[in-house]
Amino acid sequence: MLKSLLSFLGVYKAYEKWLWYQVKSGLKPEHIAIILDGNRRWAWERLLDSWVGHHRGAEKIRGLLGWCLDLDVKSITLYAFSTENFQRTQGEVDGIMKIVQEKLLEILEEEQIHRHKVRVKVIGRSGLLPKSVRETVKKVEEATKDYDEHFLNVALAYGGRAEIVDATRKIAKKVQKGKLRPEGINERVFESHLYTAYMPNQDPDLVIRTSGEERLSGFLLWQCAYSELCFLDVYWPDFRRIDLLRAVRTYQMRKRRFGV
Repeated sequence: MLKSLLSFLGVYKAYEKWLWYQVKSGLKPEHIAIILDGNRRWAWERLLDSWVGHHRGAEKIRGLLGWCLDLDVKSITLYAFSTENFQRTQGEVDGIMKIVQEKLLEILEEEQIHRHKVRVKVIGRSGLLPKSVRETVKKVEEATKDYDEHFLNVALAYGGRAEIVDATRKIAKKVQKGKLRPEGINERVFESHLYTAYMPNQDPDLVIRTSGEERLSGFLLWQCAYSELCFLDVYWPDFRRIDLLRAVRTYQMRKRRFGV
């Protein structure tokens, strides 16, 4: 049994190394967005409580950040909790919020965040989050606000339609106050009112969804207009470096014409 396991690990590491050599010299996505899906199903298939899957999934993010930094990815946006997720049982929501707060606090001490100057920001309707989580978000954002080498967005209480509605409201208020003329509204103006407006590159080059589901579920609806999509048949808690490399290799093999 041990011999078989060691043999498997050897093959896995060899394949991972081969993939790395394939992608390291190619054009890499500047902005990767990931829908972290499959935590509950991962737990249920193992006859575990759903919170175990959520916790395992949250622990995976540190590794993901390191893998993306190794690839020199400039920006990462993670879809962690949607506005619709509030419809789950109160016990599950409370458990997720506890894990979110725990992991955000860890970011304050995370060495690779500060060494690589990663600016961390939570995007979404943060007013829907518990007060304690909002306070922790504020601490993390304040601690990294001057970093500009890399960007990490965590989408919490997020909805793509909600983002578009919120941007429209901001623009409407400016028009109402006479600060903006209706004929002056264009795509550039609209983008400047999105949650991701602070970023140098709002639009993801590559969107990855785990769990085998093949839909965006409202994720970055405006920003993903020309993104390459990659759907992986692996639950988020089981996501590996090899899965990221496979997704990047797929991205590199596609021809991005942008309508031309």
